[in-house]
Amino acid sequence: MIKDKLYDWFKEGSLTIPSVLLTHYPKMGLEEKEVMLLLQLQNFIDKGENFPAPSQIADRMTFEESECLFMIQRLIQRGFVMIEEEVDRTIGDERYSLQPLYEKMITCYLVSQKQEEAVQVQVEGESLYTVFEQEFGRPLSPFECETLAMWQDDEHHPDLIKGALRESVISGKINFRYIDRILFEWKKNGIKTVEQAKAQSQKFRSYQKREKKPDNQPVKDVPFYNWLEQ
Repeated sequence: MIKDKLYDWFKEGSLTIPSVLLTHYPKMGLEEKEVMLLLQLQNFIDKGENFPAPSQIADRMTFEESECLFMIQRLIQRGFVMIEEEVDRTIGDERYSLQPLYEKMITCYLVSQKQEEAVQVQVEGESLYTVFEQEFGRPLSPFECETLAMWQDDEHHPDLIKGALRESVISGKINFRYIDRILFEWKKNGIKTVEQAKAQSQKFRSYQKREKKPDNQPVKDVPFYNWLEQ
């Protein structure tokens, strides 16, 4: 007997709820009771009941039939639900469709992703300006700010720009002309990551150490390649 009841329970199936609906419904202008009604509609549709009556929906909720009808009408007016008509021979059948709801969810998700990307770019940009001002020990000039923005527009990754700044500091040539030359050479050589930049600098340092020096002159350890002499 218990097994039969459990089997009936399993046959009821389950309802898949998109996470976007749960996390973004306030941004979409939906209230909790409207979300629950939409989920009830989806459950009816999944079970083959494509056009449930408001009374059927009300039996599953804590609202009266009249309020369920009002909410459905409102959802249709606001573009979350639509009524389709299926013509089977000479008989016309109406059905609810939640396609508008899913289209709104997709739009809302894409908009939120763009907003997050915009915030991330803004944070990276702000941190980049802050790093430069800390290294230079002063506020950047309008020309320097414009140059920094130009580097980012030229698809130089913020980490790579910071790497060029770091190299200019260690080499004792902290100025925008020197940093610009470093970025130019890196781009010309197809360097797109900090790891590749480090490898390139190591290569130049190794080359300079192998250069022969006069016997009466000590060998100087050049920490970084002089990019302005490229």
